[in-house]
Amino acid sequence: METKEYLLRELNEIEKWEKDQKGLWFWERITRLPFKLLDKVTPKFIQTKIGTLLDEIGGYIQNGGQYLSNEKSVFQFFEKKTGRTIQELSDFQEVPIGEMKKASLALTEKRKSAATLQGASTGIGGIFTLAIDIPAILAISLKTLQEIAIIHGYDPKDKQERVYILKCLQFSTSDYVGKEAILNELAGINHNEQKSKEVISQIQGWREVTLTFTESFGWKKLFQMVPIAGILFGAFANRSMINDLAESGTMLYQKRRIVERLETEQTKQNKLI
Repeated sequence: METKEYLLRELNEIEKWEKDQKGLWFWERITRLPFKLLDKVTPKFIQTKIGTLLDEIGGYIQNGGQYLSNEKSVFQFFEKKTGRTIQELSDFQEVPIGEMKKASLALTEKRKSAATLQGASTGIGGIFTLAIDIPAILAISLKTLQEIAIIHGYDPKDKQERVYILKCLQFSTSDYVGKEAILNELAGINHNEQKSKEVISQIQGWREVTLTFTESFGWKKLFQMVPIAGILFGAFANRSMINDLAESGTMLYQKRRIVERLETEQTKQNKLI
């Protein structure tokens, strides 16, 4: 397994990434201004589709539903990319952090390609085919995060893990204030059972996740109002979204696993003393 020095070095890189996520460029502040106006001019059936996502995400928290990933297929993907055979989730306890990262990055490229194709195909019809794109990209997003969770040895069938996954989803689409708050919450999930319960209770009002998620469609609404022209922007927007989401999921799950291994190592040392 990895040395303590290696784990600390990787943890330091992730913490640098976290600090970078807390900044918000000036142009990002400006681009937030049109969202309310865009919502007003968005056709009612699009608003209805977004509303449906609220129910779908609520159902995902409760039982996973149609979005749960197939463990076996993830195991096979991991073996293909690393050469290491995985029979069950507990086997990941012995997998080096570097191999988890390698598989997560390979998965990211695979999901980015799928999202690009999805965005391009639904961009043909402009704003009207956006109704198809919204649930499709939600499915890709959730499955990507679940597969990253499995690659790091965590079980999306567990309700608490699905809460963590939705927080990762929310993190990838939040502004710098939201990112800082979510990082604090995720740290609490890992280290404090009571804090974990509080977060689960809080996320039952899962509309906060959906609001930040659907806000990211703001510019897509604007540009996909023009049929055909929406192909390029739909492809770019979906690819960019999955890239950011997968990067967030990989970093957050890497940190979680690294911290757990450092704590395990510390516990062993304390017992020897």
